[in-house]
Amino acid sequence: MSATGTRAVLIDALGTLVALAPPAPLLVAALQERHRIELDPVQAERAFANEMAYYRAHHHEARDERSLAELRRRCAQVLAVELPECVARLEEQDLVALLLSSLRFSAQADAGPALQALHERGLKVIVVSNWDCSLPAVLGGIGLAGWLDGIVTSGELGVRKPDPLIFAAALELAGVEAAAALHVGDSVANDVQGALAAGVAAVLLRRPSVRASATFEGPDPPEGVPVIGSLDELSSVIARARRLGSVD
Repeated sequence: MSATGTRAVLIDALGTLVALAPPAPLLVAALQERHRIELDPVQAERAFANEMAYYRAHHHEARDERSLAELRRRCAQVLAVELPECVARLEEQDLVALLLSSLRFSAQADAGPALQALHERGLKVIVVSNWDCSLPAVLGGIGLAGWLDGIVTSGELGVRKPDPLIFAAALELAGVEAAAALHVGDSVANDVQGALAAGVAAVLLRRPSVRASATFEGPDPPEGVPVIGSLDELSSVIARARRLGSVD
């Protein structure tokens, strides 16, 4: 990346721009409120662990409203497997409604200001995410869509990170070559390795709350990849890259 050539920022969604509230407590509350069913929080946690694993393996299959509805139906069935029989016997539409009501998204506190700063620099900002086709609506609902120049999802493309093709699609949308862009995300495997494979400079976001988690076992990024603790630091990384002629 040349010192003056940074013209686009590709950016991850979940964990980077978007926060997800813990879904298990929301499921417990929804079952009690809607169906008067008491659910063990441990069962709820286990059920959502299975559902999320299934979703991560299949999100790229939801390219339109029909396929999205089908994916949600299957995810609700996976969720129900670990729940009491009285829950599993609920109508399919009730299970889907419980699943969706337990997924509560919000903007990360630093997301809006960071996107605004990038916009004011005149940079193109393209979201690159392993997410189904509903992501534009989610980003619009949490107030971030207005700062974006485009959104590329695995659902609409049928290809997921770290495949370089999803980054290539984002570059095409931004109208820039790989050398004129950088990608920021919170996964070494999906974001950093995927971007580098596509010839795009990478920045790893590793939030202090995640780094301090007792279950955090994330690998270190390759040497030379900047690590930031907040999106507030992104503008300084770009400015430094322009001074030095590379992101290092």
